[in-house]
Amino acid sequence: MLIFEKELSPYRDKLKNHDLYSNIKDIFDLRIFMEAHVFAVWDFMSLIKALQIKLTCISLPWKPSGNRFATRLINEIVLVEESDFNQEQLTMSHFEMYLEAMAEAGADTSKIEIFLHNINSNLPSSVELKNKDMPQPLKDFVGFSFDIIKKDDVSLIASVFAFGREVIIPEMFIEIVEKIKLNSDVKIDKFIFYLQRHIQIDGDVHNDMALNLVKDLCADDKHKLNQALIISKEAMEKRISLWDFINQKIIEKNRILSNNV
Repeated sequence: MLIFEKELSPYRDKLKNHDLYSNIKDIFDLRIFMEAHVFAVWDFMSLIKALQIKLTCISLPWKPSGNRFATRLINEIVLVEESDFNQEQLTMSHFEMYLEAMAEAGADTSKIEIFLHNINSNLPSSVELKNKDMPQPLKDFVGFSFDIIKKDDVSLIASVFAFGREVIIPEMFIEIVEKIKLNSDVKIDKFIFYLQRHIQIDGDVHNDMALNLVKDLCADDKHKLNQALIISKEAMEKRISLWDFINQKIIEKNRILSNNV
């Protein structure tokens, strides 16, 4: 996958060196970040579930999926992402951990909760999100992922999951952990635990699993590899746009505050 590493390197550099990380300076900045980022956390869970549906047997009567290697990889990833242990050693998904972290930090969870309530069982494509009451960058980010899911091409879903999520998450989260120094007495222990847990499992285990999944599904098919690379670039562009949006919201908040002093 050397061509992927070379072609995606500029996108990874942009994300790793984004101004957003150093601009999260107080609890209000962090809340802005979390209230937008939680949509990406949920989006991530949806991608892995789409992969599990397509790569394993989840219907009755059971029968072998036909791809033992991919089945093993995705089931191991889902096990942790959907039923990990939090700080109190209670089993929960990483999405639920994030909601707990938001509550501890005083971030508003109502937007994501209303969004999930309203979509019910419908898969929100970019077109279907058009009239939703949410910022356009969030619509673009979530809509892109579900557009890919609806294409029903498992190699593309795996590529978005691997290169748009697992490969870059440790690098992004390391930057946040290293640079976040809030001028606040509000506890953010659950948020730091969430970040460090992802740095640990994504950097040490899930990163390689996700890459191996793409390799297995694309094999030596040049067309699949080319499409996977194109879609991976798009996924990383969506993440950069999301980071730009959150960063701008923080900048605007601080500008308003400084003008009111």
